Amino acid sequence: MTDQTIIIVEDEDKIAQILVDYLEKDGFKTRVLNDGSDAVAVIKAGNPAFVILDLMLPGKDGLSICREVRQFSSVPILMLTARVDEIDRLLGLEMGADDYVCKPFLPREVVARVRTILRRVNQPPVSGTRDIVEYRGISLFPDRFLCQVGDEELDLTPVEFRMLQTLLSHPGRVYSRESLMRSSYHDDRVVSDRTIDSHIKNLRKKLSRAMGDEEVIHSTYGVGYKIE
Repeated sequence: MTDQTIIIVEDEDKIAQILVDYLEKDGFKTRVLNDGSDAVAVIKAGNPAFVILDLMLPGKDGLSICREVRQFSSVPILMLTARVDEIDRLLGLEMGADDYVCKPFLPREVVARVRTILRRVNQPPVSGTRDIVEYRGISLFPDRFLCQVGDEELDLTPVEFRMLQTLLSHPGRVYSRESLMRSSYHDDRVVSDRTIDSHIKNLRKKLSRAMGDEEVIHSTYGVGYKIE
């Protein structure tokens, strides 16, 4: 990323201005969009360091924007929502959002989460993470955040990619939900077992479609998941 610009897609002027004030005080540049219609095009053209995206927007909703952005960019996305039920949170994660803040929120909390996520995504790779991981026709390229099954490229969210990378690192080993949570979320966030199960379910579907309905991720009752 060439700068520290954050695009804020928020239709409530007061909330958008509060975010601008606190983020710019912390050294970021900001750009506000009050409508979702042109958000994808602006994000694609602007190559921002970060996107703060409201869930409910005129023109195009936040989940649709998130899904479209993930087709061409891994830019960190923090979603703002007043809808706190589990279904919305899981759906957002499936679309590729990195984190959530529920309204009403403390502006300092948003700035802190932005900083935490940026540190995580910009940290240099640790020794060994550059190596290609291959197993049963599945290939992971960590440097490019790319997953291939044969010649087909799979569209995985960041959490799904890290989860699959963990499972593939030791085929046959059973990983608990807690260990998968630690390896998939690098910002010390605590998520529920249901969230981990949802990611595994989506990962299974994507792999199964690419592998001719072959099942490679298996569950061990009361323990966790493994790949074989």
